[in-house]
Amino acid sequence: MAAESRHLSVYIDRPVEEVYAFAADPENLPRWAPGLGNSVVRIDDNWFVGTPEGRIRVTFAPKNEYGVLDHEVLTPAGETVYVPLRVIVNGTGCEVVFTLRRSPGMTDAEFERDTALVNSDLALLRKVLEHPGG
Repeated sequence: MAAESRHLSVYIDRPVEEVYAFAADPENLPRWAPGLGNSVVRIDDNWFVGTPEGRIRVTFAPKNEYGVLDHEVLTPAGETVYVPLRVIVNGTGCEVVFTLRRSPGMTDAEFERDTALVNSDLALLRKVLEHPGG
């Protein structure tokens, strides 16, 4: 059975290359995705994010020219969550599209909470990139 998905997006009035480079750098995650975690550390070739539930490992797709920022999150419970994320040219700026998938057993309220968290992170990404000084 297919999981329910929501495609959440934000327009950012910055060049696609700039947005991709910023979002592709795991060290920038706390600046724009505090919903994911609050600290990032690299150990060997792995990136780990500190969350209230414990440390998670985040593995991004290799750098590419297509704006693909898909990543896998390995939770403290050992669950792997695949997250589709894209940066797409839109005029002189770009659109960042995050596909949120409903996890098995997730309640409507939990899905709405996650939707709000992702939308908040995307809005912060726009703010950080369009207004870097504040």
